[in-house]
Amino acid sequence: MQELRRVRSGILGERDNMVTMHDVMDAQWLYDNMKDEAYLRKVVMPLETLLTSYKRIVVKDSAVNAICYGAKLMVPGLLRFENGIEIDEEVVLMTTKGEAIALGIAQMTTAVMATCEHGAVAKIKRVVMDRDTYPRKWGLGPHALKKKKMIAEGLLDKKGKPIEKMPAEWDRNVVLPAGGDAAVAMIAAAPVPVNAEETTTDTVVEEGKEGKKKKKKKDKDGDGDGEGKKRKMVDDDGRSPVAVSAKKVRVEEVADSAMVEEEKSEKKKKKKDKERDGVEKSAKKEKKEKSEPGTSDGEKSEKKKKKKKSKDSENGEEAALPSNGGADTEEGDKSEKKEKKKKKHRDHD
Repeated sequence: MQELRRVRSGILGERDNMVTMHDVMDAQWLYDNMKDEAYLRKVVMPLETLLTSYKRIVVKDSAVNAICYGAKLMVPGLLRFENGIEIDEEVVLMTTKGEAIALGIAQMTTAVMATCEHGAVAKIKRVVMDRDTYPRKWGLGPHALKKKKMIAEGLLDKKGKPIEKMPAEWDRNVVLPAGGDAAVAMIAAAPVPVNAEETTTDTVVEEGKEGKKKKKKKDKDGDGDGEGKKRKMVDDDGRSPVAVSAKKVRVEEVADSAMVEEEKSEKKKKKKDKERDGVEKSAKKEKKEKSEPGTSDGEKSEKKKKKKKSKDSENGEEAALPSNGGADTEEGDKSEKKEKKKKKHRDHD
């Protein structure tokens, strides 16, 4: 073998931008003596010339340092992007000045980047830029500042994890149980109150006319009798922030439903008491009627008739009492008049 050399390396070939060692020496002499760096810039090519074949994504300056520390590129840090990007395709993350930050693997297509407002755009494969080339900008937002303040006040752990002193509002906004908002809605709809130590929910379902009842129990702390499913979510510290937050949300939200149920149960009890009083009164009346001897239907009807007759007779007597004195005289006058009329008729005949 007479000669062995590398003809191609990546995007560069042996005839592309090749220089000799004399060129390098002359370019350095020119820069040192004449302060002219044009020759040196032709000899020493920038790193970005190796990455011109990749599709580009432009990043905001506030997200550059975070990417240099290994963070994923998220949608809020995205500024511009190239057409035709596909998922799992290698891309170059660059600044607005054209500096290469890192090589990444795309997690979204171009269409999704243009429409989506959250999520990871690309994960980092290889970081090119040095750290702290750009100023650090993460941890300066309102949410992060509030979290730091709460850590300083002792309301959160040193790592920002929830503790007992943590306010309920922060728990609702930050830590959600498995399933997110849907799980919170299901918890709020649960009618059964939940204990602080054991969270068990009993749901009763009535199926139409048959009235069958099915009970489902879930012991999340794993201390139950083995009924239902058991889940444990424990952090490295031995605590379960997700379970603690779920308990707090349930205790607070189920308390309102429990109060409403108590009011409804009180109203139902009052109605039932009234109905019972009416039933008892009617039963007492029936017992009294049955207890009286000789009170049959026939005797009752006879008694009613007698009462009516006595009332009629009393009414007749009352009408006759004031006119007893002149009743006889009136009857006598009428009889005399009748006799006179009869005599007149006879005389005419």
